[in-house]
Amino acid sequence: MINKNNNGNKIPFLNNLIKKSKVEIIDLKCIDLTGRLHHLSLPVYNKILEDLMHNGVGFDGSSYGFLKVENSDMILVPDLDTAVMDPFREAKTLSFYANIFLTDDDRTPFNQDGRFLAKKAEQVLKQFTGADVSMWGPEFEFYIFSKVKYDTRTSASYYEVEHAEEFYKNAYHAANPFDVYDDFRDKACSLLKQFGIKVKYHHHETGERGQQEIETYFENLLTTADNVVTAKYALFNLARQNDLFITFMPKPMFHQAGSGMHLHVYLTRNGKNAFYKKGEYGNVNYFGRYFIGGLLKHGQALSAFTNPSTNSYKRLVPGFEAPVALTYSKGNRSSAIRIPAYINNPEMTRIEYRPPDSTANPYLCLSAMLLAGVDGIVNKIDPVKESFGPHDGNITDYSLKDTIHYLPRNLEESLDALELDNEFLKRGCIFTDELIEQWENIKHQEINSINTMPHPFEYKMYFSL
Repeated sequence: MINKNNNGNKIPFLNNLIKKSKVEIIDLKCIDLTGRLHHLSLPVYNKILEDLMHNGVGFDGSSYGFLKVENSDMILVPDLDTAVMDPFREAKTLSFYANIFLTDDDRTPFNQDGRFLAKKAEQVLKQFTGADVSMWGPEFEFYIFSKVKYDTRTSASYYEVEHAEEFYKNAYHAANPFDVYDDFRDKACSLLKQFGIKVKYHHHETGERGQQEIETYFENLLTTADNVVTAKYALFNLARQNDLFITFMPKPMFHQAGSGMHLHVYLTRNGKNAFYKKGEYGNVNYFGRYFIGGLLKHGQALSAFTNPSTNSYKRLVPGFEAPVALTYSKGNRSSAIRIPAYINNPEMTRIEYRPPDSTANPYLCLSAMLLAGVDGIVNKIDPVKESFGPHDGNITDYSLKDTIHYLPRNLEESLDALELDNEFLKRGCIFTDELIEQWENIKHQEINSINTMPHPFEYKMYFSL
């Protein structure tokens, strides 16, 4: 039997739900290595859940970017804890996230499955630091457009977006009627609640042409990564229903604010916040500082997973409140790490890692970040001694350029950094050499695709030269 945990005892409850709700379809969802969502639908039949938990469903893993074509057969098995009715299907559909297993006799969990990595990362946290769990609170930034067109051909390349909003300057917390999409965000929050995701608040973001933000409450690593995938799924589908277009691209428009996925994080130990100490800088104790030290020391290599697209680095530039420096601060939004200064609840003491964006595979992104923090704790990496801060002044001051470390300027630099600094990812055998190599290969292919395609702006600069 594939299932080796106790969620098999949920089958009677779910079978009753299937019967009472007249469920017609069981849907298994899973993301590929780069983070794109896939699904497989099965019409309901008698004892379908028992069958799925025992045998799973076979699929071609090579089409998900996993392994090689000649060794690609894998198995999807639902995680019964993730059951939710899917509001976007016409047929009554009960949806699950699936775990991935190999086809060997032992039905071994696949070591490139992001959900498997996320669980192992939490185990490593407990083993090496004594902390209980990591808690994560993501901020989702995205743009809403009324119309989008784009194409790339041998003889043409273009994009065009139309937006219902256009503010003169900074649109942060803009009010209706000028905030055109507040009702859309209300609907989105209601939908996320149906999926079990608790929303802290939503508002218009800085971008003057339709940028939005939704922030959610803290959950553990695996649940948060699931929620990232779910939130994008819900928002994309809601936009489609309303004849709108949304994008989580880090930099969808020239000279407009970029969209990140800032990640607030803290650890607990013995059920209490493990970062808090009153009177320290930001009320963060040595344990939290070591965690900060690990994130910043490995920040350049981390960017290969937190900012894994060529578009990511068009956001990470000075001048747009983008985090460009591997420093920490209580208020400087150009620092990679901010310690929110408005917190007055010791149990909410946390850090905010600002570089990530939503092109990341959330399971790999969060797991890599946690492993960097664990390495900081294990090796007592003091961010002050390592010259990572705190820096509350102007860190873009040219006079500081030789004393401050910066994030990579492009995806290729981040992959070079990963090539040189990846041992921290292998603690507990979480990120394997094969996974890192596969990731680098996929990303180098993306870089090559961009580098060999003429850009429309190059026509403007060079066509008549």
